[in-house]
Amino acid sequence: MQGKQEILLETGTNELEVLEFYVDHSSADGKSTERSRFGVNVAKVMEVVEVPKDLQSEGTDRHPALMGTIPLRELALPVVDLGKWLDLERSPAPNENIIVTRFNNVVTGFLVTGVVQIHRVNWKDIESPGKVMSSLPGNCITGSMLLNDNFVLLIDLERALAELDETGELTDDSSSADSGGEGKRVLLADDSTSVRALLSQRFDKAGFEVSAYMDGQEAWDELQHLRDQSQEQGVPVTDLLDVVVTDVEMPRMDGYTLTRHIKDDPILSALPVVLFSSLIAGDVAHKGDAVRADLQVTKPDFNNLTSKVLELVDSRN
Repeated sequence: MQGKQEILLETGTNELEVLEFYVDHSSADGKSTERSRFGVNVAKVMEVVEVPKDLQSEGTDRHPALMGTIPLRELALPVVDLGKWLDLERSPAPNENIIVTRFNNVVTGFLVTGVVQIHRVNWKDIESPGKVMSSLPGNCITGSMLLNDNFVLLIDLERALAELDETGELTDDSSSADSGGEGKRVLLADDSTSVRALLSQRFDKAGFEVSAYMDGQEAWDELQHLRDQSQEQGVPVTDLLDVVVTDVEMPRMDGYTLTRHIKDDPILSALPVVLFSSLIAGDVAHKGDAVRADLQVTKPDFNNLTSKVLELVDSRN
C-alpha cells in the first residue's frame, strides 16, 4: 500500500495503524442514504484500487456477497461486496474502491464506497465488541473507536472469509483432534467469539484444562493473579499453567504487548507463549521474535495448532 512503510510501529507498544473506510447504504426506512464507518488493520492491507467498470454487481452462486474476480497483476482477485455481507443495502457511487487484503495466506478484495485515511491508534482506546450497539450481523465487529469525532467499527474480515470458505479450512475438524493434553492447562486469548469457541473445543478434546479470555488485558489480569498465587504458595508458575496461546489483534491489549509483558516478568517468563494469528507470515514473523514468542502459528491452522502446542509443552518438561 502506497505510503504504508512511512510509519513504522515498534512491536509490543500496543499500537496499530487502522485504515478507515466507509460504506454508504440505504437507511432502515429506505428513504435516505447513511454512511457507516469501519476500520481494518493496515498490516492486512496490500493496496487500495478503484473498482473496474466490468465488475459484476450481482453475487455469484457460491455466495450473494461474492462478485467474481478481477485481474490484479498476476492475480485473479476475488472480490467481496462488504456492504452485502454486512446485510447493508449499499448505495452505488462513482469511484468506489476495492481494499486488497492479505491474511490467512489468502489475497482478497473488499468492495467499499470509499477510503478515508490511516490512523495510528492504541489498542487500549478500542472498546471491546460487547460494548458495541449495532444492527450488524452478530460477531462481525471486533471493536469500536472514536476517530475525528466519528464512530468507527473494527470489522472481522476473517469471519467474512470463513463464511465464504468452501474448503472447510476455517472450521473445526473434531475427528482429527489430538490427545495428550491430560493434566495440562492452557490460557487462551482471542477477541473473536467463534475462534475462541473453536480453540476451546479443540484444546478441551485434546485433554487440556482450558481458560479463555476475550482480549489481552483480560488475559494479563489473570496471569498477574496466577503470578501472585505462585508466590503465595511458593511454587513455580508452571505448576499452575502450562502454556499461553494468544491472538495478535485484540482490543485493549494486543498479543504482542501481552507476550512482551509475560517475557519481561521474572516469574511469568517461564511460561511458553504461542502466537496464533492471521497476521503471522514470513515477512512479519520478526515481530513475534522481537517479543520472544516461543512459537508462531498462522490461522486458520486449527488442526495442527494443538499438536504443535503439545510438542512445545512436552519439550519444556
